[in-house]
Amino acid sequence: MQLRRMIIPLIVLAILLALPPVLPRYYLYLLASIFVTALLATSLNFILGYGGLLQLHHAVFFGVGAYTFSILMIKTSLPFGLAVIAGPVTATVIAFVIGWFCVRLRGLYFGMLTLALGQLVWAIIFRWSALTGGDDGLHGIPVPEIFSSLQGTYYISLGVLTVCLGVLYLILKSPFGLILLATRDNPERCESVGINIRRHRLAAFMIAGFFAGIAGVLFVLVEKSVSPSILTWGKSAEIMIMCLLGGLNTFFGPTLGAAVIVFLSMKVGAYTEYWLLVLGIILLVLVLVLPQGILGFWEEKFIRPQADKEGLRKNVTD
Repeated sequence: MQLRRMIIPLIVLAILLALPPVLPRYYLYLLASIFVTALLATSLNFILGYGGLLQLHHAVFFGVGAYTFSILMIKTSLPFGLAVIAGPVTATVIAFVIGWFCVRLRGLYFGMLTLALGQLVWAIIFRWSALTGGDDGLHGIPVPEIFSSLQGTYYISLGVLTVCLGVLYLILKSPFGLILLATRDNPERCESVGINIRRHRLAAFMIAGFFAGIAGVLFVLVEKSVSPSILTWGKSAEIMIMCLLGGLNTFFGPTLGAAVIVFLSMKVGAYTEYWLLVLGIILLVLVLVLPQGILGFWEEKFIRPQADKEGLRKNVTD
């Protein structure tokens, strides 16, 4: 059953690998942007969907990773490889600091504190003009020659997304991932058997921050610029809607949600400036029609009944 579920992602990956020679530049850029956003949305789903933590300002780690890499490339002579590593590492450190305060709380109080601390980081980046460029951001970020080619950027973004999704999947299937699911579903039972819930949630928070930082570095490599707009709460809300649209409790749901939202934002944004109104309508439809998301609905209607039939058939045979 698990092998059958991986067939479609492998087919999609093969198609994506074959597309660049035949696609116009605009669609290569669009797909590269989707890859970056898909990684960011999946990193949020790691703690929101699988960890049950109401993270309301996940974009802060995305922005910290992007700004750390950009500042090091512009203002220092640090090698490219070290600057790439510094982005997600700094995002992980910020995630540790924010998470250390937040994991002591639960539910809405947890979410409000992540929002408040995330806004604090945004304010620092927005106001520290000498270092971050303030409202104008940073532009003309020097990158290696391979990233000057849109096709090269496309392939590297796709490769990084594939590797990161693989690592996140293995983490979720590991003992740590199973404990994380248990802390989401029954925290009282976990505490009663001696599991340190705060420690596991803090570790999950840091893992999510690390992968969001990788997405931030990828964003800069695709855009060659960065601005404070990627750290706003509105950006965090958009990422959360991607997770909800695809399906919170599904692994590939956020990737599907990111593809839909990024595609619609670019297409709708070309015709009207009321993209946020469209986003609000999408959220309303989700709440009323598809509360479990697209992939969640698909699994509920087709995958789980099939798995139940196979399990029943196996029991009868045994």
